[in-house]
Amino acid sequence: MEVGVPKETKDREFRVGLSPASVRVLTDRGHRVFVETMAGVGSGFTNEDYQQAGATIILETKDAWDRELVIKVKEPLEAEYQYLQKGKMLFTYLHLAASRSLTEHLIDCGVTAIAYETVELNGTLPLLVPMSIIAGRLAVQFGARFLERQQGGRGVLLGGIPGVSPGKVTILGGGVVGTEAAQIAVGMGAKVQIFDINVERLSYLETLFGSRVELLYSNAATIENVVPNADLLIGAVLIPGRNAPTLVNRQLVAQMQTGSVIVDVAVDQGGCIETLRPTSHSQPTYVEEGVVHYGVPNMPGAVPWTATQALNNSTLPYVIKLADFGIKALENDPALAMGLNVYNYQLVHPVVQQVFKDLVDRTAEILLV
Repeated sequence: MEVGVPKETKDREFRVGLSPASVRVLTDRGHRVFVETMAGVGSGFTNEDYQQAGATIILETKDAWDRELVIKVKEPLEAEYQYLQKGKMLFTYLHLAASRSLTEHLIDCGVTAIAYETVELNGTLPLLVPMSIIAGRLAVQFGARFLERQQGGRGVLLGGIPGVSPGKVTILGGGVVGTEAAQIAVGMGAKVQIFDINVERLSYLETLFGSRVELLYSNAATIENVVPNADLLIGAVLIPGRNAPTLVNRQLVAQMQTGSVIVDVAVDQGGCIETLRPTSHSQPTYVEEGVVHYGVPNMPGAVPWTATQALNNSTLPYVIKLADFGIKALENDPALAMGLNVYNYQLVHPVVQQVFKDLVDRTAEILLV
C-alpha cells in the first residue's frame, strides 16, 4: 500500500505522523511510504533519515495526501480539506465533537476517517494515553511558568520555600492527565487536590499518593468551595468522543485570585472551563476575569522529539494492520474498529453520532434518496 505522511500545519505543531523507525517497519513489509519534505525536522528527523528508512521524499503537500492511507498527528485544517477525497483512509487525532465543520466535510467528501482517540481496547484508549501522559506533565510545567510575574501570573512558586506556603494546584479529573499532572505538582512540592466522580479511581489514587494529595469527590458545591483558592487550576476531564462538561463557570473563575492560572487539557474536546477557548503555541495565553488562561489544544507538540516517538510506539501496530489489509483490518480488530468515525459518507461512531444527531439524520435522508 502507498502511505502518505504530510507535514503538520497546525500552529507550531512539530510532531510527525511516522518516525523513520516506523517507516522502516512499513517498507520492510513491502509498503511504499511518501513523506513530505521537512515533515519530521521539528521532531529531529531529517529527509535523509527517512530516505535511509526507505521512504520517498516528496516536495508537494498534495502528493503526500494523494495516497491510499494518510497518517497524521492532528486533525486536518480548512486549508487541507481540498486533499480529502473518497477512497482515502485517514488515521489521525480528529476530536470531531469539537469541530462541526470538519465533521461535515469528512462526511461530504466520503473519506474513511479513523480517529486515534476513539480506538478502544479493553475499556482503555491506547492511542490517547501517551499524549495524555505528556499533556498532564506539561500542564503543570506550563502552569508554573505562567504563574511567574513576568508572564502575567501571581508570582507564586508552586513548591514554596521554608517559611512560605507552597502554591495550590487543583485538578479536575483523576484519569491519566490528572494523575500525571498530580505527580509533577507533588514533585514540585505544591499542595495538590484532585476531583473525580469515580470513587474507585479516587481509592486507586490514594494508593499512589497517600496523604500527599487531597482526593475529593467531584460535585458542584465542593468545586465552588475549592476553585477560588487555586493558584493553578487544571482541567483534565475526558468523555471519549464527546465534549467535556463545563465544571467551572465564568462566575466561579471571577472569584479566583488575580494572576491565577488555568490550563485546560480538555480544550480539544471543548474544555471544561467556561471562559477557556483554544489558543496556540504562538499565542498560548490570554487574561479573562483577571485570570491567565492557557488553552493550547496540541500541548504535546511542544516536546515533539519525545511525543512523536511515544505516539508511534502506540500507533504503529494499527498502522501496520491498515497498510496490510486496508479497511478489512477493522473486521478483525474490534479495538481499531472503534476508531472508525466516518465511512461511506456517514458518521458511524455511536458517541459522535449523539453529538451531531442532525448530521446522522441528514446522511440517512441522502442515502434514502
